[in-house]
Amino acid sequence: MKYRTLGSTTVSAIGLGAMPLSIEHRPDEERAVATIHAALDAGVTLIDTADSYHWHADERGHNELLIARALARYGGDTSHVLVATKGGRGRPGDGSWTVTGTPAHLKDAAEASRKRLGVEAIGLYQVHKPDPDVPWAESVGALRDLLDAGTIRAAGVSNVTTGQISEAHAILGVSLVSVQNEFSPATRDAEPALELSTRLGLAFLPWSPLGGISRSSLDGPSGTTSAGTTSAGTASAGTAFHHIAAEHGVSPQQIALAWLLARSPAVIPIPGSSRPASIQDSAGATEIELKAAELAQLDAALPKCHIDAPSPR
Repeated sequence: MKYRTLGSTTVSAIGLGAMPLSIEHRPDEERAVATIHAALDAGVTLIDTADSYHWHADERGHNELLIARALARYGGDTSHVLVATKGGRGRPGDGSWTVTGTPAHLKDAAEASRKRLGVEAIGLYQVHKPDPDVPWAESVGALRDLLDAGTIRAAGVSNVTTGQISEAHAILGVSLVSVQNEFSPATRDAEPALELSTRLGLAFLPWSPLGGISRSSLDGPSGTTSAGTTSAGTASAGTAFHHIAAEHGVSPQQIALAWLLARSPAVIPIPGSSRPASIQDSAGATEIELKAAELAQLDAALPKCHIDAPSPR
């Protein structure tokens, strides 16, 4: 495993997106815990979660509680593991997502997350998505208050535009350490956000980083990829990702993650996984060194995308 910088912390260059372990079509707890343990065994030290990663309406915090149990049951040292969580979204239980970015809600949500995770302070807390009904400066200001109160150690923002990143950075300064947006071979709308994050020294955490890569034996149930996203997309068997994967003797998912890692030292992908094999495969991407010609070939095969569009999740 190779490592990258997230604020003042060193974390694995590949993280674990834990959402598939708690939402629809989730595995049973035994397999979910085994997946988290497999990530730790592979050297993963960043686990991404949110209080809204659950299925039924009365399950808020399901994923956070699951991670806390898995870490407690792990046989090795977990003191170096950074659990990053998010607040500001909800799931009523009908499959939809809500957004609430008021300072009062974010502060209450962070405290509840802290208790579920069983920590003195949350290592990284992120506003899950800007609330169009709440001034962005107010939501970000709640992060400042949480930092001052010692509830969280570092702050991040998710599903944001470059303007929102700049505003958050002006308010939080060095306490802002991360941006989490959708970014993958199929979805590159956040390219400007990645470029700005790199310039500002912020870690860029792509969610659903395997979007557009076709199904394989590593995929989760019901036609989802190991990123927790549907396999429909621009990439299918026979694309440049698959050809280069065959040349390296690895999975196309590993090539997609290696391509992401090569885009910027700020990038720390967080592929979602619901099986031990999928996160073990993803972790191996840090050992792949793509040549300049291979990167050019991959870039040339990608479709055009809208730029700096807000993310739906």
